[in-house]
Amino acid sequence: MVAGNTKRRWYILEFGTIFATDDALTESIDRNSTQVGRAHGIYVNSALGGSDLHLLMSLVFTNKEYNGSTLQIQGADRFLHKYREVSVVSGTGKFRFARGYATLETVYLDIPGSNAIIRWNVTFLHY
Repeated sequence: MVAGNTKRRWYILEFGTIFATDDALTESIDRNSTQVGRAHGIYVNSALGGSDLHLLMSLVFTNKEYNGSTLQIQGADRFLHKYREVSVVSGTGKFRFARGYATLETVYLDIPGSNAIIRWNVTFLHY
């Protein structure tokens, strides 16, 4: 947690709360799956009712084939819904000029513990 209500414990369901993330990107949701990169970014709770996040994410690839390449993700993350969609707005390296979308599926969500497992399916075009 980066910022939130200063009068009590910060909570992702409150408007204005900001979370920074540096999570593993893996080939599958299995705990022992091969890591292919990191997801660096921020979530901002941008809905007065607390139900939506604004997502800004860099998917930074570290595996041999795409090492150093990135995909830039942005959009409204209605994280309380099992399925949602965000935009692929750009990319670097092998994914230069990427444009597309990503569908997100919540597989596991622990709001009090600030933990989640999200399955990403990313579709994009690039040069």
